Amino acid sequence: MTRTLLSPKVDFVFKKIFGSEENKSVLISFLNATLKPKKEIVSVDLKNTDIEKEYLKDKFSRLDVKATTSNKETINIEIQLKNEYDMIQRSLYYWSKIYEEQIQEEDSYSNLNRTVCINILNYNYLKNDRFHNIYRLKEIETNEELTDIEEIHFIEIPKLRELNLNDEADMLEVWIEFLRDPESEVIRNIEMSNEEVRKAKDKLYKLSQSKKDRELYFLREKSIRDEISALYDAEQK
Repeated sequence: MTRTLLSPKVDFVFKKIFGSEENKSVLISFLNATLKPKKEIVSVDLKNTDIEKEYLKDKFSRLDVKATTSNKETINIEIQLKNEYDMIQRSLYYWSKIYEEQIQEEDSYSNLNRTVCINILNYNYLKNDRFHNIYRLKEIETNEELTDIEEIHFIEIPKLRELNLNDEADMLEVWIEFLRDPESEVIRNIEMSNEEVRKAKDKLYKLSQSKKDRELYFLREKSIRDEISALYDAEQK
């Protein structure tokens, strides 16, 4: 029986695809496409691969993907479906907590690694037309960069241009198109030649065909709807 594909924009599915041990190459491809590092990332160490059922029921829980890279970076990826109007503050808070967790009481500050937060948003948030924005600490007049140890990305899915088969798409555009519409003609074409995209699509098919994963998905989807409803009620009051 044919089943509708689950949405990779729901954090439960996103984490299953990009945050699992068997799909590390998919995450590496996404990170290289997003960060465009001078030295390519070749491996990642995932930090929180488990998904506890109680987290799926909690409408305010976060199913982030956390990893350290071969470039000694600490990465946190969060995907959000609904505008909660506090993404900047929350992202800074999460960044500070992740940065702080790297050091113990007697450790040297030199042990602190570059920390990157990547926020994928299914709504327009920033006041520009770019779908991908990157922020670091800089001097406001000279634009001189103080350090790249703090880096925060905002990727806004609705701002991604419409892709077609004749486009020379950047790999980050491909991954965001996959999140936007994994059955699009562009993705169907690219997965024929790109192993990581094909692997991500295969994982999505398997999740969509699994009775257990579909049940967990709908449980998570319900909690997200409850969160959106709670936010709407708060806005009305």
